Amino acid sequence: MLKTKVVLTFMVLLFSGTVVSQDHLLNGHWEFIPEKSSHIDLFGKLDVEIDIHDDEIRIVRIWGTGSRIFRDTFLLADREGKQTSIVGSRVFPTNVFMGMKVGEDQERVCQLDWNPEKLTIHISETFPGMVSQGDKDFMAEHRFDLEPVCNILSYEIIRPSRTEMPIRYLFKKECDYDAYLMNFDSNWNVNGALGNKAACISLQGIVNCDKPNLYFVYPDSWDFRFTPEVKDFLNGQHYYSFKELKSLEEAVKIFKDKIKGYIVWDPEVRTSLIISFTLAGLKDAIVISPEDIPLMEKYEISGIEDFRGDFTGWTDFEIYTWAKDKYWDRCSKEYIVWMGGDAGSKMRPGVADWGIRQKAFFNDLSTKLEDVDEYKLADQLLSEMNEMGMVFGWHSYAKDKERDHVRLSSKHGLRVEGLHTLPNMSFMTHIQATPGFIFKNNHSIDPNKKYFPDKKVYLSCVQTDCLGLGAWTRPGRGAIPYAWEVTMNWIWLAPAMMEYFYSAATPNDYFIGSLSGPGYMYPKAIPPEKMEPILDEAVRLMKLLDLNIFEIMDYSEGATIEGNTEITKDIVEVYRKNMPDVLGFINGYAPAFTFGGTKETPFISYDYYLSPDRPANEAVADLKELANWNSERPYYCLIHVRQWSDISRVEAILDQLGPGFKLVPLDEMMMYIKTENTYTERYLDQK
Repeated sequence: MLKTKVVLTFMVLLFSGTVVSQDHLLNGHWEFIPEKSSHIDLFGKLDVEIDIHDDEIRIVRIWGTGSRIFRDTFLLADREGKQTSIVGSRVFPTNVFMGMKVGEDQERVCQLDWNPEKLTIHISETFPGMVSQGDKDFMAEHRFDLEPVCNILSYEIIRPSRTEMPIRYLFKKECDYDAYLMNFDSNWNVNGALGNKAACISLQGIVNCDKPNLYFVYPDSWDFRFTPEVKDFLNGQHYYSFKELKSLEEAVKIFKDKIKGYIVWDPEVRTSLIISFTLAGLKDAIVISPEDIPLMEKYEISGIEDFRGDFTGWTDFEIYTWAKDKYWDRCSKEYIVWMGGDAGSKMRPGVADWGIRQKAFFNDLSTKLEDVDEYKLADQLLSEMNEMGMVFGWHSYAKDKERDHVRLSSKHGLRVEGLHTLPNMSFMTHIQATPGFIFKNNHSIDPNKKYFPDKKVYLSCVQTDCLGLGAWTRPGRGAIPYAWEVTMNWIWLAPAMMEYFYSAATPNDYFIGSLSGPGYMYPKAIPPEKMEPILDEAVRLMKLLDLNIFEIMDYSEGATIEGNTEITKDIVEVYRKNMPDVLGFINGYAPAFTFGGTKETPFISYDYYLSPDRPANEAVADLKELANWNSERPYYCLIHVRQWSDISRVEAILDQLGPGFKLVPLDEMMMYIKTENTYTERYLDQK
């Protein structure tokens, strides 16, 4: 009913020189995406139906919902030429509150220009109408464009009379970009709600195998605090609509056809849940507590395995040895999951959906040398993984230390991707970044310019424990220059999740590569012959993510304070050789005491670790004392901020230091170091 020029973009196939139009890509019901569309008064909603058959095109616009619906149809039967029809209603649906009445029962004219070789369809329309100054003919142009990559239809209305704010709507194909979500609380006790949540997470791993169907919003107390924000990002940027499920039964009812059976774990033997996750991946089965057996029977889901009583009195070593004999040959050698972290009466298996989807082997074996049997079994499993395979999850807090876990993984050239609480990976892995999105870092320097430092104390802050943990969604982000360790593998594991962070970054948010490799690794534990391909992959990821500072950490020889966390000169040289384009390297977690590199590529360690428990006045006194100890100016003080410290707290501490201190972006600090280096070169003695 408007002068409409509709551009419908089609894909083509070329067979024997003949152009074959893919009209069927446009056919069907297209659902409105309100978050990405112009506002619609009164009707609130617009859906579009398209039917292209032979030489006939039928486009129906359906405005509104429920009891208030207005339909308008374009029906064009010829490839070219004008066609007339009678206006059936005075309604001007795009702007019902504007003083314009369409000429009801009068004639409108449409013209179709359809050229399959150009992959376009144009529909033009003129129609009569009335405004307060009288009758006149009106024109408008409607453009429908299909983006084949993401299968999103855009609809833009252009009227010569409308010189500002063009009207544009987006649509998704019916059922595309639809997903379900569930909200989790904080009860993860074995004798509490763990069984229910474990069933939901195992179901998530099954139903997200081929497409993203089920997403979980975790509570604010969760390690990865971003699940609500990422859900909103998917809704607003990636067109997803979520329908909330309130119970396990609702989820089972919807997805029952995807469930190939159920596995019963034994709440009296916690480890039985971990091996149940392994079998769930191999069988596309849901893992349930005994009390949910009637639910399975209700929906005619058959039992596959019942572990009740099977492992009573068994040690973890015995259970995992049994599971290795039964399942390991059929499991992925690219991914393995340590279902550790919380121990005893609690388990938070956030990463289990990913492991189930990947058919990974689950365990929480000790990697401490003193636990001889479990260590040997863990060592054997890791030795059979693919080159540069990935170790998801986390070590058991009740068995070994982080340094044991990462050291053993690094010994085999494997990369750790923690934690056990990493959420929704089976969902996020399907969603690519927005077409055309560029991962652009917020560089603050000109690499070709020389930077001259003042006689000051220069401070730079880096947040611990990579993106997603801690302060990203907390108060203060963007207020001060701040560096964030990037979980680099997310660019291919969960591209849209990485896009969320890059698109939300402020000019003060600066990303750096981490941690020691393309994942969490310890360079002193990596066999030298494996270093080059490992660093090649790290360089590849850094280029994709526009990163030019790289962080190293090595606890392979002891703990944060008592252990030897320094780096040898040989290892520093390996990094410099294989990562020649980086601006500089940083090292450690707590203070790490390795300083060196070259004038072109500085290598600097942390000088201060800001714990979340340190009172602000004590932290101020600490930093001032460090400046007194390092009296030569400029002095470069690199601060590692524990992830639970909000940036507003960090800013309040730094504000109390006085005019002799200056907070600068990390890349700017590196440029100052290149000009005037005042630290003493120091490496780990190789003897």
